[in-house]
Amino acid sequence: MDLVLLPDAATDAERAAVDTVAPDGAVPRRDLLLPAFHAVMDAVGWISRGALSHICERLHVPPAEAYGVATFYALFSVTPRAPRTAHVCDDVGCAAFGGEDLCAALEERLGAPGERDDVTWTRSPCLGLCERAPAVFLQCATSPFQREGNPHATRALESSPHDDAPGDLAGGDHAQIAPATADAVVHALDGEEIPGPDPVVSTPQAGAPDLELLSRVGVVDPGDLDSYRAAGGYAGLRRALAVGSARVVDEITVASLTGRGGAAFPTGTKWAAVAGSPEPEKYLVCNADESEPGTFKDRVLMEADPFALVEAMTVAGIAVGAGTGYLYVRGEYPAAERAILRAVAEARRHGYLGDDVMGSGRAFDIEVRRGAGAYICGEETALMNSLEGRRGEPRAKPPFPTVAGLFGKPTVINNVETLVNVLRIVAEGGPAFASVGSGRSTGTKLFCLSGVVARPGVYEVPMGTTLRELLELAGGVPPRLKAILLGGAAGSFVTPDQLDVPLTLEGTREIGATLGSGVVLCFDDSTDFAAVLRRIAGFFRDESCGQCVPCRVGTVRQEEALARIVRGREIGGRTVELQLLRDVDRVMTDASICGLGQTAASAVRSALALGLIGEGTS
Repeated sequence: MDLVLLPDAATDAERAAVDTVAPDGAVPRRDLLLPAFHAVMDAVGWISRGALSHICERLHVPPAEAYGVATFYALFSVTPRAPRTAHVCDDVGCAAFGGEDLCAALEERLGAPGERDDVTWTRSPCLGLCERAPAVFLQCATSPFQREGNPHATRALESSPHDDAPGDLAGGDHAQIAPATADAVVHALDGEEIPGPDPVVSTPQAGAPDLELLSRVGVVDPGDLDSYRAAGGYAGLRRALAVGSARVVDEITVASLTGRGGAAFPTGTKWAAVAGSPEPEKYLVCNADESEPGTFKDRVLMEADPFALVEAMTVAGIAVGAGTGYLYVRGEYPAAERAILRAVAEARRHGYLGDDVMGSGRAFDIEVRRGAGAYICGEETALMNSLEGRRGEPRAKPPFPTVAGLFGKPTVINNVETLVNVLRIVAEGGPAFASVGSGRSTGTKLFCLSGVVARPGVYEVPMGTTLRELLELAGGVPPRLKAILLGGAAGSFVTPDQLDVPLTLEGTREIGATLGSGVVLCFDDSTDFAAVLRRIAGFFRDESCGQCVPCRVGTVRQEEALARIVRGREIGGRTVELQLLRDVDRVMTDASICGLGQTAASAVRSALALGLIGEGTS
């Protein structure tokens, strides 16, 4: 390809950063575009024209297309900005627990967002730390020459002699603070090390032996492979290799395991389709881009039990015939990313990944890729576009990923919780897993409780547990409970008289709700629901990829109407504005290309139906 490059030259630091990702000179590897952008951001704090041109030359990507990718993602900047930036969550969960006060304090001490060129702060959507609100993500650039070792390579992180998988990145000096104070944020921006959130604290049931997914949390050392093996780790992979791929796929199908990311598609159906494809090249993708407001379960699993996810991906990859698995981890999850990178490196070192997994003759390896702040990349085809080095825009379906997915090849894509369930199924068999739960809703499920609950955190319960029983685990039903947002921003509100609904696919559907990703966000009677809905609408407005008109325009119109209601400036009166919201809802739901637009009005619709915002509410 003949490229017309920009005349600007990259600096030595920018070139060195790109070399950590693409050390082999100019090669057509568009899939390394996001890793290259991350490397430059981590080194110097922004992507200059010179850096962009150098990346394009190395990876054979037209500059106009690369610029379009760089400007799509919130964690990239193509203009100079402070090298140390605090992203402060102002989403509904954190806003109710000090988020706005924190923003005000930071503005007083650091000026308005972007005002300073050394350190700064900005507002952010949900950071996945809702149980420890308010939350802050620190995005910090530090030249790789100032750090021991190479911050962009899995094995360099662990001082291992093996080669890196291209594109594997470590999170540099990025960090999380939760609960955050203005003092802690300012000190962290000044370079002081602030202890990050402990995932065990986020898991009130941590280590309980009667659990399946959380039983190792707080029990095993997440950085120690021997600790994981002592707790039964890699017994599942050993059994999967012994019984064969076809048997594993059959067990997953018999278990009736459904996707835990929100869509609830039968996992066995996906696996069987890819396993049965005659195409020799196949892929496995783990969607760890957990961005639904109110969701943090996958973060806890990755931080506290990373080897389980690595083992589960290996079982899945070998079962469906994939040689490579991609783990796409959320860009705002530096601790999870580092834990996974260490686990992948250790697994490779001990023969659990590579060309001869556990001496079986089967090959499977994992590449870890970091997201860059785009909620839409939680949609499976948008995520695959991102992995390929493109804007995270959803694809039209069909073809479905099982036919033409990553790089146009058959692909299984599952989220973290779904995959970790695989280990239990392989160990105990599909019938044992299916015996827990109800109907299509089998096994246990993780729920993320936050808001006005006594003990927020991640909870594991059998499918079919009622919402009331779940709240009892978290300290009881809040005394002034007004409503619960079930399923996240893309979910629906339920009221206290619906607490006895069984938490199953069927049970929630009967009341017009959804399990979604497992969000249970509780609000009391002091809540301004119009303001909450406006924030949710603003989230979807900002996160829409803009590809289709119903979502691009509808999310804006929805937020505008709610803003007028909040300000008391309705056009034509409250009734007219509410009808506009219903009309916009209908168009987005029926005509949007993907789930973002199709569910962007779900919370508003349910709030209207329940009277949380209506003719007489303020």
